Order: sequence, then structure tokens, then C-alpha cells
Amino acid sequence: MENVLQDYLHSLLVERGLSHNTIISYGQELKEFFEFLKIQKINSFDRIDRYTILNYLKHCDAEQKSRNSIIHTVTSLRQFFDYLVTENKINSDPMLKIDTPKSAHHLPQVLSATEIQALLNVPDTHKKLGVRDRTLLEVMYATGLRVSEVANLKLDDLRLEMGLITTIGKGDKQRIIPIGDVAIHWLEDYLDGARQILLKGRTSDYVFLNNHGNQMTRQGIWKNLKAMVRKAGITKDVTPHTIRHSFATTLLENGADLRTVQELLGHADISTTQIYTHVTKRHLTEVYNKYHPRA
Repeated sequence: MENVLQDYLHSLLVERGLSHNTIISYGQELKEFFEFLKIQKINSFDRIDRYTILNYLKHCDAEQKSRNSIIHTVTSLRQFFDYLVTENKINSDPMLKIDTPKSAHHLPQVLSATEIQALLNVPDTHKKLGVRDRTLLEVMYATGLRVSEVANLKLDDLRLEMGLITTIGKGDKQRIIPIGDVAIHWLEDYLDGARQILLKGRTSDYVFLNNHGNQMTRQGIWKNLKAMVRKAGITKDVTPHTIRHSFATTLLENGADLRTVQELLGHADISTTQIYTHVTKRHLTEVYNKYHPRA
């Protein structure tokens, strides 16, 4: 069964051309499913039926996985069992009678302008890592890049003289994003100073480096951000995606149209971007209730 799983993940890369991060995500979900099968003493695909799947989804719910996480798990299992049928590994698909749960629509968590400024003030810019962290925050808030896009940002992606950067997003789609003067200032300062110190005479194509002069990982960026959020006294559950949400919300609250924000975020479907309209409407209601005498 493990060998079949590896063959399937390989097919996602070779035949479907999915990104490395997407394949890792599918693989992790399926490995958790396989662990459940071991506990249930199920060692053959033929022994998996609809009730096995339902019991697993019940197990996921008991583990307090989010609704959207369970939905993604169902999608992963559906595609995997479709592959098994296609490859004649099983005769019947146990997912055919499994309904996909409806997604839970949660408004994205965002930071206020005051909280953003408090976060930006945390890094000690008299130190090399402080300059890097301040630059990192400025770039994330100025561009709305995903954490993977920030980690993979290379020197060749920067067109600072034109006020632009390029990035490769989901589906290996390239997009060009404007970047403001403040973020450009910090980038130039970091590239000329702290980054050279971190390199210690070596070379690297990547913009953001760790203390050893290597490319910062997504996990490293996430860990650093969590520490800075605590120091800023922000009690919200902040992740790199929160900065991206805050970027989009700031644009919409200041008059940007939805199509422009869609392009900047790299959303393939505008329906993904439309969730931010609920955030901005909530903001408008709060302002109205606070300042209108007849509210």
C-alpha cells in the first residue's frame, strides 16, 4: 500500500504537474489516512469501503480538525481512490457515496493600521537580523505575497528601479506586483548591508536569508513572525497569511476595485477575492455606527 501511495504522488508530479507544496499537502493527508488504516488493521485497499471512510472522517472531526481541513481531506481521498480505480488497484470506489461537507466561510483575520505599525516597530534595526525582519515585514505588507512566494523570492525577481517585483504563484503562474517606496528603501538597505553580513562571503540567489546565510524557509518566516507578534503585544492569531489578508483589506478600504486586488493576490477566481468585500463592509458598518449621529 505504501508503494502505491508513492506511485500516486509521483503521478501528481509527472502527469498532472502539481507544485511541490501541493504534493506534500496531499501526501501528508494520505499518510494520516494510512495511519488510521493501520490502527483499524486494514492492510488491503479491497477492505476499504464507504463505512471505513465515514469512520475516518468522524475520527478527523474528533481530532478537532477544521471544516475546511476535512473538506480538503475528502478531496485528497476522492482523487486517490479515482487513481486506484484507473490503475485497476480496486474494483469499486468507496468515495462515490461520500458527500463533500459544505465549507465554513470564516472572515479572514486582519490587522489594523495601528497593529501593523506596532509589528513593524518590533525588529531592532541596529542588528542585522532586525534589518532583515523589518524588510521582510515591509515587503509582505507592501505586496501581499504568500509566505512561499516570499521565501522563494530571488534577486532576479526585483525590479526596484521600476518599483516592481515578479513572483511565481500557485499553478506556476507569474505575476508582476508594484512595491512602494518604503519597502524599496528597506530592501535596498538590507541588500547592501545586513544581507551581505549574513552571506559571510558566500553567494545566494535568494533575497531573504537566515542566520547561516541560507534561504529562509516558510517555517522560519512563520516562527519569526509569531515571536514578533508576541513582542508587539498583539493578541490575535497572526500568521503570514494574516499580513496578506491585511494587505488586501487595506487596498479595498481605500478604494481599490476587486479586480485589481484579485490580480495583485494572484487569485485565479474572483470568488476567492470576494470574501474581502465582507471584511470591508464590516469596516464601513463599524465606522458608520461610530461616527453617524443617527446610527
